[in-house]
Amino acid sequence: MFKKILIANRGEIACRVIATACKMGIATVAVYSEADKDARHVELADESVLLGPAPSRESYLVADKIIAAAKSTGAEAIHPGYGFLSENEDFARRVEEEGLVFIGPKHYSIAAMGDKIASKKLASEARVNTIPGFNEPIQSPEQAVEIAKGIGYPVMIKASAGGGGKGLRVAFNDKECFEGFSSCRNEARNSFGDDRVFMEKFVEEPRHIEIQVLGDSQGNVVYLLERECSIQRRHQKVIEEAPSPFISDATRKAMGEQAVALAKAVKYQSAGTVEFVVGKDQGFYFLEMNTRLQVEHPVTECITGLDLVEQMIRVAAGEPLSFKQEDIKRDGWAIECRINAEDPFRNFLPSTGRLVKYQPPAVTMVQGEPERHGVRVDTGVYEGGEIPMFYDSMIAKLIVHGKDRAEAIAKMREALNGFVIRGISSNIPFQSALLAHPDFQSGNFNTGFIAQHYAGGFKAEDVPHEDPLFLIALAGFIRRKAREREAGISGQLPGHEVKIESDYVAVVNEGGGKARRHAIHIAEYAGALGEATVNVDGRSYQITCLSRLNDIVLSGTVNGRPFTAQADRGTAKNPLAYRIQHGGRSVVANVLSPRAAELLAIMPFKAPPDTSKMLLSPMPGLLAQVAVAVGQQVTAGERLAVIEAMKMENILVAERDGVVAAIDAKVGESLAVDQPILRFA
Repeated sequence: MFKKILIANRGEIACRVIATACKMGIATVAVYSEADKDARHVELADESVLLGPAPSRESYLVADKIIAAAKSTGAEAIHPGYGFLSENEDFARRVEEEGLVFIGPKHYSIAAMGDKIASKKLASEARVNTIPGFNEPIQSPEQAVEIAKGIGYPVMIKASAGGGGKGLRVAFNDKECFEGFSSCRNEARNSFGDDRVFMEKFVEEPRHIEIQVLGDSQGNVVYLLERECSIQRRHQKVIEEAPSPFISDATRKAMGEQAVALAKAVKYQSAGTVEFVVGKDQGFYFLEMNTRLQVEHPVTECITGLDLVEQMIRVAAGEPLSFKQEDIKRDGWAIECRINAEDPFRNFLPSTGRLVKYQPPAVTMVQGEPERHGVRVDTGVYEGGEIPMFYDSMIAKLIVHGKDRAEAIAKMREALNGFVIRGISSNIPFQSALLAHPDFQSGNFNTGFIAQHYAGGFKAEDVPHEDPLFLIALAGFIRRKAREREAGISGQLPGHEVKIESDYVAVVNEGGGKARRHAIHIAEYAGALGEATVNVDGRSYQITCLSRLNDIVLSGTVNGRPFTAQADRGTAKNPLAYRIQHGGRSVVANVLSPRAAELLAIMPFKAPPDTSKMLLSPMPGLLAQVAVAVGQQVTAGERLAVIEAMKMENILVAERDGVVAAIDAKVGESLAVDQPILRFA
């Protein structure tokens, strides 16, 4: 067994590998860029080596620097994690040639299966059913359009070296194909150093189901059941679960055996994933093989009890698998939510900056130790740390394990309620809405689920809540408890003591000077600590909560049922309001005396400034292109600028016709949210 390994990655996956290495008694070496000098994986590792500047092409993608770091620190093996160089055939070969061990498949397996074009050819030769497409690199957008016409729209344009939704576009017409090809190739070049792009037919209403395989150097290969990955937005997985609620045991067995046969054909050693698209009739087609550890591997660990990182390390050290196919048994149900730094209410634009507050829910399962039936958080961040613009948007992976799917969903919803993130936006409200959707709960969905149900974007009203007035009641409860504490302060001026009111008005701002008002009455009660009966608009809530007034996470019971919610005092625009969050729903309410509410109603409304003639940056990022000039006439839908953030190109287009009057930002400039880029006449 190795004494020391280097992890050629960053973020949560680097921390994940370190956790298992520590459990196995193996010393670890972290590598980092200048942007990651204070990152969590650097702190957790036994040693660390600086690679270079923040851009990945100057740090995490430079094989020479990584190999030199391994040699200088005495590391015997390199674990690549996922992304970056994990599926780079040349890197795997170089590692072996330098006398080190690559903790992953052999370079010839990566060459055969890691490359999307090569893997489709091999699968076709092996008579595996594949989707119609063009498996040669496409040279130009014009050629892409011609090929798409031959295949028939819609088509999927994919980077050969792609992964994680990077370098992938779906086109439904010639214009989308032409523009999608260019963006796809640019993203592929910047993220993977390989701009080859191919195309295939896009199967509508498909399910994305993948099989986890594991092989050793003795030729043994097993499959570790399947993962359901159909809940995707823009081809990036959002929620994964194991097993799938859709396929039958017969289909599961057939898919698993086919995945094993494919892995054996390329002498696969290590953990890998064979991805399939599955139709309504449970007919399945090979998509690709990911020759690395997957982001969603924890759900497989939960239901099998295996540590996949440990298995990768043991296989790389030459050990045979210690179990056979018949030994793989499924226990319960696991779900993973990817918690990303993005604003779901602003079309999921990246959100970078400092994590002012970061408090994940209580962890009862530990990384690298697949205990049963609990909550696990895999993360590479910490409170006070930065989310940089140079890498992907993942903050953490939240994983739950239950005895069945219903229990797993309930655990996940409760865990999301208690996940505190402040300073940046996150997709937690969106995750809550997905988990509460009837089609998700019934298992009736496909990869078009999000596009179908949230075609117009995600809005606050899209978050279902069984009882929205509970949020108002909780705000009233907090206000009452605060007044009780104030009344107990000694030294108050006689005749001017704080009085504990029973009646309040909750004022919820709806924008544009309009507000909703709710009558709150605190019923007579014995004044027990942490208890109150709150009536909102005639509805009664018996609330018990012993959390402190300054706690963000509040736990207790309402009408006898347990709840976990979040409460903040004050917002940037309203320092006296309460922000209550529960079940993905958020409400900002001023809880006032009836007289104060009357006075607030007659306060003048200050309209926000008119920005309709400006193009504002919708996110923090790098201004990569300004596509227009001063005095130029533009039409609705025309490209105006391109912003790069978190390895993605974001194209800004004109909402209406107009003439460019001024350009306020320069190409190469780092933009803040709502910073003006240009103005119209």
